[in-house]
Formats: sequence, C-alpha cells, structure tokens
Amino acid sequence: MFGIMLLAAALVVTWPLYRRVKRLTPALLASVAIVLGVSALVYSSVGTPVPPTPVASVEEMVAGLDRRLQENPEDLEGWRMLGRSNMQLQNYAGAIAAFERVVAMEKPASGQSLASLGEALLIAEGSAASDRTGQLFESALAAEPTNPKALFYGGIVAIERGDRELAADRWEALLSLSPPPEIENVLRQRVAEWRGEAPPAAQPAADAAGEIVAVNVSLGSGAAAAVAPEATVFIIARDPAQPSPPIAATRRSVSELPARVSLSDADAMIPGRPLSSFDQLEIVARVSVSGGPIAQPGDWYGQHTVSSPATAPVDIVIEKQLP
Repeated sequence: MFGIMLLAAALVVTWPLYRRVKRLTPALLASVAIVLGVSALVYSSVGTPVPPTPVASVEEMVAGLDRRLQENPEDLEGWRMLGRSNMQLQNYAGAIAAFERVVAMEKPASGQSLASLGEALLIAEGSAASDRTGQLFESALAAEPTNPKALFYGGIVAIERGDRELAADRWEALLSLSPPPEIENVLRQRVAEWRGEAPPAAQPAADAAGEIVAVNVSLGSGAAAAVAPEATVFIIARDPAQPSPPIAATRRSVSELPARVSLSDADAMIPGRPLSSFDQLEIVARVSVSGGPIAQPGDWYGQHTVSSPATAPVDIVIEKQLP
C-alpha cells in the first residue's frame, strides 16, 4: 500500500508538468525519482526517535555498501539496496548497473526488480519509447500483474506511445488496489480523461472533523532565538511502542507558531492504521534546521505521550535540541 502512496505522490507532483510539455523530459522523469526517494525517507524517518549520534550521509553509506559488494558480489540484497540508494542520489548509471545485477542473479527475476530496472532506464534515457524499457515493464507485469510500480510506469509508457486505452487499463488496476481517497480521485480523473469520458465527481475525503488529539505547539526561548521564521516544523503522531513509521504527520512553519494543530483519522499516513486504533500516541513537534524530514543534530523538539483520543489539548513546547 505504501508503494501506491509513493507512486501517487509522484503522479500528483509531475502530472501537471507532463500535461504542459506533452512529453517525458529528463527533468520530469528525475522529479519522479526525487519525489519517490523523498517520500520514502519521510515515511521511514520522519518519526524516527532522537538519534544519539549523527547519521552517516547517504553517500557514505553507498560507498561502504559498494566496498562490501566488491568483497561479497553474491549479496543479492546488497545489490538491491545499492540500486535503491543510487536512485536517491540520482546516480542512474549506478542504479542501472546494480539492478542489472539483481535481475541477472534472481532466477526468475521478480516483477519488482524488473520494474526498478525499467524505472532507472526510463529516467536515465529521458524517454519511455525505448523498446527495452517498455519490455521490462511488460515483463514485470507478467511476473506480478498487480505490482504498483510496474502499473504506474506501464501507464506512462502506454500514454507516451499514444495507447490511451492501455494506459487507462493500467491505472484503473492501480485503483483496484484501494489507494487513499485523495489519490483515488487523481487516478480516476486521469483514467476518465484517457477514455474520453466526463471527469468523475471527486469522492469525499475522510472526515477531518473527528479530532483525535489537539496539540498546542509553541517555541521555548532557546529555540525562538535560534531558528529562522521560515524553518519547517513537523508535528508527528507515532506509536510509543513502535515509533517508526509514524502514524500521522503534518507540518507548519516557525512563523505560524504558536499554533493549535488538530490531528484526526484523516491525517493517517497509511490506510487501515488510523489514529483512533491506538490507545496511546506519542506526539512530537520538531523544528527541522535542515528543512528535511530526517531528524538531524541541531534540530529543536518537544514531545508528549497522551491517551487516544485525548480528552484535552496537549501542550508541547519546543525547547530541547538534538546533540
């Protein structure tokens, strides 16, 4: 399900660009990869507990992984991880080489690996018209007909080649995987457009009125003196017993504080994991000095654990700093 959310995030960001230029460009395709990489990082890291030591850079981790694979070239998972990491770094040549190795080592190759190789090739070449790229997505769908990445890019390849019906079929298959309502609306709009039908009425999003917890977020004096007004503030709800991935997250800017933030089931990051299903919630408010979703040394934060649903607003003062 999270894969669908990532792909739809890329869809929401890049589709207006595609409609304007009417073709796939290297910049447009690169933006897809960036959205996917950043979204994955948000999902896995925005709710990460305070780290005791600085996290190594992605470049350092990739270099270490590359050295390890030179010593152990049969490490299939290592090659897979190297491919994903190189995609985040926009090193598409490195990603292609790594995914080529994965596809060669798997017997038979999985739909996910074939789709990942196709994605890297598509972005590196800046075109969906390559016979090999298209064949990789076809092979991925033959191996895994419901693979979200293969359906997503398979639809892009089809529309680039002028096959609107096939593109609609593939994105309609994404709809059958029950994406969240706001994503479902985007997919339905595109499918209707490609089939030459009237745009469907937007489906109502989840009711945001059922507040689970209200959070009064403010800055302590130390943080107020140290952070810029335009800095991003992440407000995160997570399971105290399993902090990552977060249950819900939203953002504000420092200039908006103090602020009252309402969290409801409509803010849930993953369908089927609503705030109301938890007896306790840990609420974290963190000012990101870097602007990114991953907690970094120097960030300011405050946190509080409450019962769910909370019977009264929670006051969180951002006054602690990560070492």
